[in-house]
Amino acid sequence: MIPFSVLDLSLITQGATPADAYRNTMDLAQLADALEFRRYWLAEHHSMPGIASAATAILIGQVAGVTKQIRVGSGGIMLPNHSPLIVAEQFGTLETLFPGRIDLGLGRAPGADQRTAMALRRDPHAPDRFPEDVVELLHYFEPADSLPHAVRAIPGCGLRVPVWILGSSLFSAVLAARLGLPYAFASHFAPGQMEEAIALYRHRFEPSDRCASPHVMLTVNMVLADDVAEANVLVTSLYQYFLALRRGRPSTFPPPDAGLCQCSQFMRISHFKISGRIFDHRSCEFSKFQTKSQRAKMSISLITATHVQLIFDTGIFPN
Repeated sequence: MIPFSVLDLSLITQGATPADAYRNTMDLAQLADALEFRRYWLAEHHSMPGIASAATAILIGQVAGVTKQIRVGSGGIMLPNHSPLIVAEQFGTLETLFPGRIDLGLGRAPGADQRTAMALRRDPHAPDRFPEDVVELLHYFEPADSLPHAVRAIPGCGLRVPVWILGSSLFSAVLAARLGLPYAFASHFAPGQMEEAIALYRHRFEPSDRCASPHVMLTVNMVLADDVAEANVLVTSLYQYFLALRRGRPSTFPPPDAGLCQCSQFMRISHFKISGRIFDHRSCEFSKFQTKSQRAKMSISLITATHVQLIFDTGIFPN
């Protein structure tokens, strides 16, 4: 059986509040834990009307507190928005409270528009320092006796929280390979360079004491429903949401609209930045997907959005 994981944005649905989004997140996390899913990750975004996971580390702690065994982490923390020391202390605290269950995924993007990014970090050159900031952050997780007379993350030093590099370009692939870290590629919204990035990462990977061999995580969109007709309706929520983002008018997560399935112009525009397939789980096509994933020693991650029913964007995670 292919293992499953979840990436959650704590989406605020139309007519709901952040409190509702958090209740949905806790309910889903407990369900994923009970079903023995592998991971539950949360993503950092800011000033987004439809996303409630801005204070990502706090929400990770809440999810870890209501679950028992599932790994909980960030997918990801946008490091240019933060001091590496602060991130090390936050995730050192989480690892201390929930030992062996915390992951730290790091991204270079702001997780917001330019105006919000300036309000967050007030330094337009912060993303340029991302490689150096990652190295500094890793340094804070080293054992205390290897850091004489140095600034220390307390808690944090010696805990060796698992760190992933997240990205949607070749830059992140090269960095993850050079540092010998696992690599997560955001192919659910930026599939264009996926194959090239993975090949580059594997080719240039330098083994480290954190990761002995290349470890790749991919995300691809998938909608789960009782049948294909229902899936085609449910996915219109995601299409509407992405289209609003592209037009610079972010919104709360809208309900499905069956009428949009018949609008060829809407469907063509909406597919522009979203990768994925819709097919019946009983079909030969789905069977081939499962077989290919198993042969590649991959598992599945679900990126979730909640309305009345669950909509899943899924990603493939190797073990």
